[in-house]
Amino acid sequence: MQRFRLMLAATAATVLLSVVANAGNADLVKEGEKIFNTKKIGNCLACHAVNGKNINNPGDLGPKLQGLSAWPEQALYDKVYNPYTTNPISAMPPFGKNGVLSDHQIKAVVAYLKTIK
Repeated sequence: MQRFRLMLAATAATVLLSVVANAGNADLVKEGEKIFNTKKIGNCLACHAVNGKNINNPGDLGPKLQGLSAWPEQALYDKVYNPYTTNPISAMPPFGKNGVLSDHQIKAVVAYLKTIK
């Protein structure tokens, strides 16, 4: 009986932590979407359309973003931080390396990018 109570308590704690994490992640995704779509901050929409998202007048200099939910978070972070590490002739600016976006802002953008199927 004691073992059952411990398992029940552990399960309840896991569910609670999951709910809290998902709520925090939802806020981070919203923040990332705002950065993506705001011309004075990230301005990602100036170059990218997004699969499954309705974006007003996206640019087409960069590729249409799709399938990013399958990418590792670190790979997305690195791409936003400094795209030249994987593509030396990228037209995308290094948002982190140049200090345009903070570490937190890049993590928010990555959370949003992970929602793109």
